[in-house]
Amino acid sequence: MNDDLGDDVLGVDEEALPDEEFALELLEEELRQATAILDPVPAALRQNAVEAFALHDLDSRIAELTFDSVVDALPVRGATGAPRMLTFHAGEVTVDVELTPQGLMGQVLPPQSARIEVLSGPQAGSPLTTDDMGRFTYETSPSGPFALRLRTGDEVIVTDWLTV
Repeated sequence: MNDDLGDDVLGVDEEALPDEEFALELLEEELRQATAILDPVPAALRQNAVEAFALHDLDSRIAELTFDSVVDALPVRGATGAPRMLTFHAGEVTVDVELTPQGLMGQVLPPQSARIEVLSGPQAGSPLTTDDMGRFTYETSPSGPFALRLRTGDEVIVTDWLTV
């Protein structure tokens, strides 16, 4: 049987069909609309995405994790429930953090005034301020991935993200 005859019998005119790229664009748009109605992005998640994108500016420096007691420390026999110790470096600035189930505390070195935000989960943490020795405390332990954003004068430093 001739293929042309089959198309004629079905009433399909190949020239009338939209091209494949246009059809894929239409399908993608229909899927976006259906998702927006059936499974919309929560406002808090959208806000987190916006804030995460804001971290991607050239003015912020990344403080790299240089010590993690879970990975780098030698285990001590009989020690249980020891706090997790973290050290981050960004140029001349060092941030030492002690993470416990009760929260976290740390120190910015050299000691300096800094405003610190704990970035974690769908809600931004309350901004913290260091004391005159560069120390800070946060009364809630992060329950998932977290990072610290430090604002020291004109400089913004963001630590690597870690999972608790």
